[in-house]
Amino acid sequence: MRLGVLDIGSNTGHLLVVDAHGGAAPLPAYSYKEPLRLAEHLDASGAVTQVGVDALVAFTAQAQVVAEDKGCEEMLPFATSAVRDATNSDAVLAEVEARTGLRLSVLAGEDEARLTFLAVRRWFGWSAGRLAVFDIGGGSLEIAGGSDEAPDVAWSLPLGAARLAREFFAHGVPDEEHVRALRRRIRADIARDAGNLLRAGTPDRAAASSKTFRSLARICGAAPSSEGHLVPRLLPAQALSEWIPKLMAMSDDELADLPGVSPSRTHQIVPGALVAEAVMDIFGLECLEICPWALREGVIIERFDQLSILG
Repeated sequence: MRLGVLDIGSNTGHLLVVDAHGGAAPLPAYSYKEPLRLAEHLDASGAVTQVGVDALVAFTAQAQVVAEDKGCEEMLPFATSAVRDATNSDAVLAEVEARTGLRLSVLAGEDEARLTFLAVRRWFGWSAGRLAVFDIGGGSLEIAGGSDEAPDVAWSLPLGAARLAREFFAHGVPDEEHVRALRRRIRADIARDAGNLLRAGTPDRAAASSKTFRSLARICGAAPSSEGHLVPRLLPAQALSEWIPKLMAMSDDELADLPGVSPSRTHQIVPGALVAEAVMDIFGLECLEICPWALREGVIIERFDQLSILG
């Protein structure tokens, strides 16, 4: 079966076309994406601006054309925190549907964490034991942990790299006082519910997914994507802590020259790094394993699990 997974994230709109069936890994067949940057198209009241809505409509319409051209039998369209948290969320969804005919579902933060956990569990398998999973998106940080395919705990925090970049880095890297304030906020938000995960003890395996974690791992020496998904990749806490002062001192052009950093995301690297560092510190992790599967794969896996149950 050929599926189209339409992921409207805080940074990017991404249509992933996959060939999949129950019991097999989803096989990517085509990818179409655009940098929507919805987390940055917000007005003072937290509403998505008309510029942001128009960009979302245009991308959604084109994604439908691409999905049809590639022979998709079914579309799984969803939006995450940028639309979920917008004060005009319902109006945005209604306008997208009116202008494209496609109704986007909005994933709750807990569902986002749960589905990402499912994908990472399937990737690493049962040998991972008790698993902890972290994902830094554009608008939110997802955390989940457990010993089964469904996590025991799963929650979402408004600590996405694009959100923090918009709030704290709109005019470049802030001064030391404001960086310390941001660092305190990040750590307090994460620590508030950290006991949900820590009560069960140190996880047997700790993994991270998302573009932010992949970029940070690449900066810290992980293998490039050209070497394939099966190459193990790590983000060591010590290396990241040593890199953060260097990243803060770099210009956007210097950041864009780093391995794994997209020019459109240079402004998100430092806030993303501060969140990643806080995660590893608060949960006592020396490193994180980078998983190539994340939310989109979780959505696909759950859909095929449902089809298998239905027979």
